[in-house]
Amino acid sequence: MSDIKIICQNKKARHNYSIEDSMEAGIMLKGTEVKSLRNGKANLVDSYAIIDGEEAWLLHFHIDAYTPATQFNHHPMRKRKLLLHKKEISKLIGKTQEKGCTLVPLKVYFKNGKAKVDLGVAKAKKLYDKRASIKKRESDREIDRAMKSNNR
Repeated sequence: MSDIKIICQNKKARHNYSIEDSMEAGIMLKGTEVKSLRNGKANLVDSYAIIDGEEAWLLHFHIDAYTPATQFNHHPMRKRKLLLHKKEISKLIGKTQEKGCTLVPLKVYFKNGKAKVDLGVAKAKKLYDKRASIKKRESDREIDRAMKSNNR
């Protein structure tokens, strides 16, 4: 049984993008970053991943500075290497070559003591797509409410 503790989620990602596929990746972190993550001091908004050569990188992922470590602290917005197998990286390269596809981190969590990120291969939604998804979600809520009231 795996022990999973979610640190932060990118709630805007599912609103702004349609997620086609997701993949789990490890993150290479410094000690102060891990301590700050365990305190829940992270933000995934506006972050994204790129593939540079044979390596995957996570950019604009903000991890607050760990206050007890004054002199040896990390830079909050530094780029962090993602730990993936070569097959997984080549698969992601193929998917991101398509027009409009990007790699978006969906959530960051600890799994069995190791920091992981859930990467999603995403395509940007148009404004009318966002409106349609909101409309569908609200109609589903109304149907659920009607079903509950009929069952009582």
